Amino acid sequence: MTRTDNDTWDLASSVGATATMVAAARALATSAEQPLIDDPYADPLVRAVGVDFFTRLVSGELRPQDLDDSETAGMQRMADNMAVRTKFFDDFFLTATGGGNPADAVRAGVRQAVILASGLDARAYRLDWPAGVVVYEIDQPAVIDFKSTTLADLGAAPTAERRTVAVDLRHDWTSALIDAGFDPARPSAWSAEGLLGYLPPDAQDRLLDTITELSAPGSWIAVESVPRVDPDLHEKTVERMRTTSQRWQKHGFDLDFAGLVYLGDRNEAAAYLEQRGWQTTRRSVRDLLVANGLPPLDDEDGADFGELQYVSGRLSA
Repeated sequence: MTRTDNDTWDLASSVGATATMVAAARALATSAEQPLIDDPYADPLVRAVGVDFFTRLVSGELRPQDLDDSETAGMQRMADNMAVRTKFFDDFFLTATGGGNPADAVRAGVRQAVILASGLDARAYRLDWPAGVVVYEIDQPAVIDFKSTTLADLGAAPTAERRTVAVDLRHDWTSALIDAGFDPARPSAWSAEGLLGYLPPDAQDRLLDTITELSAPGSWIAVESVPRVDPDLHEKTVERMRTTSQRWQKHGFDLDFAGLVYLGDRNEAAAYLEQRGWQTTRRSVRDLLVANGLPPLDDEDGADFGELQYVSGRLSA
């Protein structure tokens, strides 16, 4: 299904289904022989969504290698990428908020964390947040309601003060965030994980501009920066996505990945943020895999994941 300006979704369709896919990859990463992350809520959330394809995947009935081939990066590589991605954002929030160490006067000042397009992310429930941190989760109302209800039914309790902001990011989310108690005059920590590629290039810039406007000096940011796709390689990239979609369709899951993302020219997130006063660092997925002891990308994997950049930064005083 091709994206439209006012499209909506739940966790079994369109962009929402990718949130379930990501949770399934986190569940696989958590159940690895030597897990890099621990997300005990990923598996039950995926099962609660009820998409048979993902349920069979997390239960082990469908194996990642059943979805892989030699031409495109498969589910196992996606789980590896999700492991390092999850750890990157986990570490980011704990660093920005002081990691439970109140003696760190600089980091201890950040007591507002904002998770944009939170999907099935359960950081508000599973991280060891320092005392006094408020975690704001922003996503579509149906997504927020499903996750909150499901986790409550599981008996899960947030480890920070969790405030949900049920609003589409294409609408006036800034007012909704402030109405929920967010204070732009205080330092904050922001994440845009797995989000920018689902935004048109101009919407990505507006989002980063808005975050900057809402950020007091000393604020932190972390984003997953998607690569610019060379126009000459556009058709090849779309074909690779469609190959993956067709392979998954044979196992009962029909989703056109190429129709969900916006390819082509866009600003590189780190450079864009630096121009607006953020001091940034960048880590490629290649670097993170090696640094965390996971198999490096080969040439085929690199065509799908190799140019992803994980960017973190702090706003200068």
